[in-house]
Amino acid sequence: MTVKNSERFIAAYNRLEKTLVRKVGESSYLPFYRLLDKAKVKNSIVRNNEEDLREFGDLRNAIVHHRTGVDYVIAEPHDDIVERIEELEQKLSNPLNVGALFGCKVHSLQASDKLTAALSLMHENKFSQVPFYEDGKFLGLITAAGITYWLAGHSTSGDIPREIPTLSDVYNYEKRKESFEFVRRDLSVYEAEDYFKRAISKGTRLEALLITETANPEEPLIGIITPFDLLKIQ
Repeated sequence: MTVKNSERFIAAYNRLEKTLVRKVGESSYLPFYRLLDKAKVKNSIVRNNEEDLREFGDLRNAIVHHRTGVDYVIAEPHDDIVERIEELEQKLSNPLNVGALFGCKVHSLQASDKLTAALSLMHENKFSQVPFYEDGKFLGLITAAGITYWLAGHSTSGDIPREIPTLSDVYNYEKRKESFEFVRRDLSVYEAEDYFKRAISKGTRLEALLITETANPEEPLIGIITPFDLLKIQ
């Protein structure tokens, strides 16, 4: 028996509505549109797809409230509409999280390590930044831009030192020392994308999101996300 698009749509809508109720933590009934208003405050999937979701609410009402018989509905949604609501329902109920997608062994260095150690690590692994520590405490990221600034700062003065600098020395030349954010491992990839978008809207740029268990800088790093990483999953 072929399932009608209207039946698939209503089933996906009902699942989506239940997911929204869980996410906003409501124990009493709220209309679908109020659920969206509350959910979009904290959920980027709802926020970025609000217009579609509101149109789905209108379509659902048209299908349910104008039904005049068991086998008749006022509108049969197109395939792409049904596929779209099913896709959004899945993203909301089972979002990909950064720990599962970007969790990996993180290479790090110490503040006392020489610049050559960072250059070697970046070259071998195609890294554009390397986290570094001192006495177990996270200090920041050594970036390709910071290394360039260090080199430029010495070459313009004609004072390129013979002694290879430590990472601590190079870090003094980083223009944007707060170019990262710590995030928890269960953060959705869609929320992670929002971190980069918010930075751009403020006229800044994030080099990376650093993943730990609960976003605590004192916890071990379990993954790193760059803007390029997110582009690959679009």
